[in-house]
Amino acid sequence: MSKPERADLESLSDLCTPWCLHVAVTLGIAEHIAAGHDRIEPLAAAAQCDARVLHCMLGHLVSKGVFEEPELGRFTLNDAARDLLNPAARIGLDLDGIGGRMAFAWGTLLTFVRTGASGYHEVFGRPFWEDLEAHPAVAASFDALIGAVGHGTPSAEFQISGGWDSVKTVVDVGGGTGGMLAEVLRAHLHVRGILVDVPRAVAQADEVFQSAGVADRATAVGRSFFDPLPGDADLYLLRGVLNNWPDREAAALLRNCARAAGTSGRVVILKSVGPDGEPRRLTVDMVLVGGRHRSISEFRDLARESGLEVTAAGKQSAYYVVECRVAASGGKS
Repeated sequence: MSKPERADLESLSDLCTPWCLHVAVTLGIAEHIAAGHDRIEPLAAAAQCDARVLHCMLGHLVSKGVFEEPELGRFTLNDAARDLLNPAARIGLDLDGIGGRMAFAWGTLLTFVRTGASGYHEVFGRPFWEDLEAHPAVAASFDALIGAVGHGTPSAEFQISGGWDSVKTVVDVGGGTGGMLAEVLRAHLHVRGILVDVPRAVAQADEVFQSAGVADRATAVGRSFFDPLPGDADLYLLRGVLNNWPDREAAALLRNCARAAGTSGRVVILKSVGPDGEPRRLTVDMVLVGGRHRSISEFRDLARESGLEVTAAGKQSAYYVVECRVAASGGKS
């Protein structure tokens, strides 16, 4: 077995390059160059910034393989720079939107590591979810990031025990603007769906449902998913939701799903749980909100506390899928 290469600490600790990328995207540098402003003075004028500092910043990015400077003070796009024109790449880098929240949140990592709780409020004055509600433009960019613009069309390719024939109604809990629910309904033509998320997000769902051709089978409910959920559905879906919450809130959400599902429904978890023994990784959502990506053993304990029991779990093509039903003995209220 070959010895791994020694880590380059200088490269790993470089903060200049990521910040230069963030600023270049925020100023629309790639767009201005594509529009013909390739010399530093007109480029700086178009971006409304200081030409001398901009020149230094772009020179650094050129040294890292982003943009080219074929002659002093003239910049062109290379393949890496053209990628900055892609809305999916831009949205996570733009400092004026959710990209800025994610970038500055890394400055609170020490608090998160020391305490296990998010330090987001130290920079922005409020916890993450409250901050989104206070800043609609940032919230809109967040919705776009987790929706089709940032992550593409979600996959509905997952199976459940016994198949989908017996499922008549799905409640997508925390489903954002409805992209995942739309795909579930497209894949299963006999199913009706209910989307539950904050009013800001579900306000966009009608357009999503119309575009997917499922508007006649989908409804949206604008409320917190910590409030009572629509009852008596066959399946309560949580895709990429539980990882956004610490244990206390995650358990409360699962209890809410258990109450709504009753003895006949089931709760299905996608993206937030993984197999035991999987390597641990730090992700930005953990830093933003103090959430957790849980192993199946950790999740079993959380589910049991919430009055649920895991009835099936395993990796499928796109997801690690976990199914739960209300435990026969009940759980903590």
